[in-house]
Amino acid sequence: MFGRLRRKQKTEESAKKTGAAWKRVLGGIFSRSAIDDEFWEELEEALIVSDVGVETTMELVDLLRKDIDEKDLKEPEEVRQALRDRIVGTFTRLTDDDPLPDEQPTVLLVVGVNGAGKTTSIAKIAQTAKSEGRNVLLAAADTFRAGAIEQLKIWGSRLDIPVIAQNAGGDPGAVAFDAMSAAKARGNDLVIIDTAGRLHTKHNLMQELQKVRRIVDREGEGYLKRVLLVIDGNTGQNGLAQAKAFTEAVQCDGVMLTKLDSTARGGIALAIAGELGLPVWFAGTGEKVDDMSEFDPEGFANAILPESVTS
Repeated sequence: MFGRLRRKQKTEESAKKTGAAWKRVLGGIFSRSAIDDEFWEELEEALIVSDVGVETTMELVDLLRKDIDEKDLKEPEEVRQALRDRIVGTFTRLTDDDPLPDEQPTVLLVVGVNGAGKTTSIAKIAQTAKSEGRNVLLAAADTFRAGAIEQLKIWGSRLDIPVIAQNAGGDPGAVAFDAMSAAKARGNDLVIIDTAGRLHTKHNLMQELQKVRRIVDREGEGYLKRVLLVIDGNTGQNGLAQAKAFTEAVQCDGVMLTKLDSTARGGIALAIAGELGLPVWFAGTGEKVDDMSEFDPEGFANAILPESVTS
């Protein structure tokens, strides 16, 4: 489904704010005169401040130290380029699979906390899929919020895509069941299911999500099952905690990073990829329904570590 999403320049353009912040934090480090202990301490601190997280930061620094020995790097600017390559590598080694392959019917279970941009992200994916010839069905399984049901219905009406829904307070599992039954009867080849997004610390939410996942697995014979985690790029390390909780509950397959155009740090993308091994599939690049693209590691790296940090 990446035909219209292969707008790789969109990732770089949308990450400009992130790039400006990284330049302020990292610029002085790579203009130092030597690669000494102080250099490494400042680099570690800068990466952690940029939301890369302690574990991923330590891994990157260890790899950079190996690069210095193996490639005989002498200057801090050479370390900057090595860091850029390592960042690209962190993402690209996880992005082999097409999240929504055209040749296979797919059910996409979309999870994430309220406010992350989940429902809008669903609309963006649905619009792109429909424009590429997919027969899309939406399901409003966030039954705990009447507003979420109505919002998805409004998007469905705007995009001329059917929505399976029940009244607020209904059983999310029943909505998932109805959606899969309808999809098989109508021949829908892409089913996108919205789910509840109350605080990830609520254990009952995770139980509900697990139930929905079991129903999708049971009723979705012939469909490829994918779980997409929607993360607000501004959430910082709380986003990593969310990613861990949702992945433990329903085995997430990939990430949609929203508000990339408005986040000043953006390192959470690296933390999620590095610590959880989750590929970032999509990036939200604006507020309009077509403002999304395939996440491009090279474009992201170009934004946060351009050819010259000091330029």
